[in-house]
Amino acid sequence: MLPSRFDYHRASSVDEALSLLDAVRRGRESPGGRPEPDPFDEAAVRRAGPPPIDINRISGLDSIEERDGYLAIGALVRHHQLASSETIAKGYPTLAAAAPQIADPIVRNLGTTGGSLAHADPAGDLGSVMLSMGASVVLRSSAGERVVPIGEFLVDTFTTSITPNELLTEIRVPTPPPRSGGTYLKLERKVGDFATVAVAVTLSLEDGAVGGAGIALTGVGLKNIEAARGRGIASRRGSDGRGFRGGGTPGRRGIEPRERRPGHRYLQATHGRGLHASRSRHRVRDGRGLREAMAWRSRSR
Repeated sequence: MLPSRFDYHRASSVDEALSLLDAVRRGRESPGGRPEPDPFDEAAVRRAGPPPIDINRISGLDSIEERDGYLAIGALVRHHQLASSETIAKGYPTLAAAAPQIADPIVRNLGTTGGSLAHADPAGDLGSVMLSMGASVVLRSSAGERVVPIGEFLVDTFTTSITPNELLTEIRVPTPPPRSGGTYLKLERKVGDFATVAVAVTLSLEDGAVGGAGIALTGVGLKNIEAARGRGIASRRGSDGRGFRGGGTPGRRGIEPRERRPGHRYLQATHGRGLHASRSRHRVRDGRGLREAMAWRSRSR
């Protein structure tokens, strides 16, 4: 089947991509600039949509670099780069544990970090990882740039807070303290599949106790969920591993999957998994995640 004709732009720089975004927006907002398509004409509806802007050849968006207090990940960094980075393997354990579990080799070779986060799939892995690590994203427009915490960026299913004239250019992950650990536990029907349920755990130690713990959940709601209560409750537990028995309670309480919205049944059917995974699975995985994060911290000393 031959596709219908469509416009296509290839940007060679961030500034050019932003100019194209502004031009597309002006064309759609100007009176008479683009007639409303017949809603029953599928090809016309596609033509009326914004033309794709290819940013793959923009230099400078595919680097992984440690800066003052954070790790800067370019939006075009491929998943396989995350999995093979020595910097991430040595100092960012939650991200290091998750990267090899993302999809399959083909997707890891082509898929980008920024694209995955902007897609905002509730069963996507990186959203939970970034939530647990307290990451932020950099959004640029012709008017400037803004840094948005990942919890504010991920709004709903396949929905983010990015505006039509903005481009996600960078992800910033705070550098964990020296005595830190983390892991990502994923339950999937087969290797390379979307997560049926998953948990990302990041923790740090202070004075022989857990000083901070970030817990985020995948596949249990209409977006990746930060189990905010887990941070405070886990912080009060000891650091000997035994204190993490039942540690899944904070994350379990953070799940509120009862809300039903239009398209929910469609998502359940097309993904082949329940967005509303059982709380018992997360109770087990939260506790195990805290213990494995502690084990990683012990091995890395």
